[in-house]
Amino acid sequence: MLKLRPATVVAIARADTRSDADADAPAGERADAGGEQRLVVELAVDGGAGGRREAIADVALVGRAQVGDEVIVNVQALDLGLGSGGFDIVHVNLTRGLRGDRDSAAASANVMKLNYTSLQHAVVPVEDGPPALPVERPVAVLALHAQLACLAWAFAQGAPGARLGYVQTEGGALPGGHSHTVRALRERGLLAGHVTAGAAFGGEAEAVTTAGALDHGLRVLGWDAAVCGPGPGIVGSGSPLGHGGMAALDSAHVSLALGCPTLLVARMSCGDERVRHRGISHHTLTVLDLLLDPVTVALPAGVRSPVGVDLRAGLSAVFGGAMPSRPAAEEPAAAVEVERPARIARHDWRRASVDLPGYATSGLPAESMGRGLAADPLFFGAALAGGSVLAELASGGAEAP
Repeated sequence: MLKLRPATVVAIARADTRSDADADAPAGERADAGGEQRLVVELAVDGGAGGRREAIADVALVGRAQVGDEVIVNVQALDLGLGSGGFDIVHVNLTRGLRGDRDSAAASANVMKLNYTSLQHAVVPVEDGPPALPVERPVAVLALHAQLACLAWAFAQGAPGARLGYVQTEGGALPGGHSHTVRALRERGLLAGHVTAGAAFGGEAEAVTTAGALDHGLRVLGWDAAVCGPGPGIVGSGSPLGHGGMAALDSAHVSLALGCPTLLVARMSCGDERVRHRGISHHTLTVLDLLLDPVTVALPAGVRSPVGVDLRAGLSAVFGGAMPSRPAAEEPAAAVEVERPARIARHDWRRASVDLPGYATSGLPAESMGRGLAADPLFFGAALAGGSVLAELASGGAEAP
């Protein structure tokens, strides 16, 4: 059940703004068309305690708030203390958000997103005809949004001038405007576009399906490569199948079906407290096990194996003193074993050099789950390796399986 509370906006903590170059562009073509406001709201004493709390407002859905506006906020995630829910979410702006204004783009919309919920809204989908198969341009599939900046930066280093687009899927945050990383990458020219697919919404263009988004970006918009993955945060129950990383399985199958060389960007860690995510994460291993066909997977150069007893030695050879020290009793936890090793070994494992110092000076986001480059170099190294291999594929390197 929705947990909604009335509140009053008492401060604008931060309002995302578009660049001068975007100011006069149509709503569907602006890099921040689904922008977000950070607010401070005062909860009304109405069946619960009052007090000031942080809230976010998706401008495309509920309009732009001002101090003094009366709003209804969803308080569920913050009340539960969820790691990815450190704020309330504006459900409706009672002061100025009930007019139902429609801009020129919405007037021609005929497809609903978030359909059959109280936040359903009409969009104009990019799908406009049969695909021209095979597409034959490479697609990288992410497990986590925190891999995106590393991959885009390494791709630009390896394929200067090539156009990389981002397709946002389910698995994490659904609003396209929630990602500060996407805005930073768009402003720096490291992403050529942002399409939200399926349940995700608020990108520069909307697609009903991931297949439609990839076809539109690669064929119509002329992207040289695409990266496909969830928005910030991740849905997770701790079970093998009950997590947002499983969206990578669907995205990889779509990419393969379209005839795209497909690269799975491995989620790896040497700093995660949870055994299931150290070495190569069970999220990635599960997807690699269940995939119907082989894909390409990147590893940092020097890592001989993603699993088994060779892993720790390879990590030390690559990262040396950057590796966080662990008690000897914890060492075996890095040597992840798998039940069906042949299902993992059948994929095309490629090694790529990574430039962690270069990325560290890029000014791009360098944190995942509260850990930075020094605390978890393997996480960022694996994502950088993915960007380098994707650049090879886009530049006509050996074809993926």
